[in-house]
Amino acid sequence: MIQTSGIYKSYGAIKVLQDINLNIQSGELIGITGSSGAGKTTLLQILGTLDRPDSGTLALAGVNLFDLSDKALADFRNQNIGFVFQFHHLLPEFTSIENVCLPGFIGKKPRKEVEKRAAELLDFLQMSHRLHHKPAQLSGGEQQRVAIARALINTPKIILADEPSGNLDSENTQELHKLFFDLRNEFKQTFVIVTHNLELANMCDRKLVLRDGRFAE
Repeated sequence: MIQTSGIYKSYGAIKVLQDINLNIQSGELIGITGSSGAGKTTLLQILGTLDRPDSGTLALAGVNLFDLSDKALADFRNQNIGFVFQFHHLLPEFTSIENVCLPGFIGKKPRKEVEKRAAELLDFLQMSHRLHHKPAQLSGGEQQRVAIARALINTPKIILADEPSGNLDSENTQELHKLFFDLRNEFKQTFVIVTHNLELANMCDRKLVLRDGRFAE
């Protein structure tokens, strides 16, 4: 599903990633942990094609992504990669269902098809009673569920999550962790989750530890 080979990334004299080699199978749930500054978020941004490495390759479903033009890469990202962030990044002027629909509309899918899929996802995530509420009217846990539905709207091959429970209380954190496994089982999604939460990392199919820009043995 996902393969990286020889990924290096530096910012000036600071070496952030050094020789990252990764092979993730379809349907795997991978936890990546490590101390602050170890390179976790940088790696996730490269896996999500939001940043390019200084050298190395990234392939997803057999496509060598950094051989693509910026336009082709943006299209591929929209259709194949979903993102879940710590702070949700929902648009405050839009309702839950409107926020979820946005990636589908950007991908130029039929409006009725996108709206139907968004409603189904929000129902699965137990948010059907909040379809027309704006983010300010939702709890932190509810906002994160909307963000997850948005990540799933285009049926991506992989979901990348950056500290997804970092802004939630303990009860919502437990619910979110269970939800990732429910989603994997229901939709056969592949997840890569960057987290400081060792409980979540240890629940994953594999836990990878980044230390000084490399995976620890």
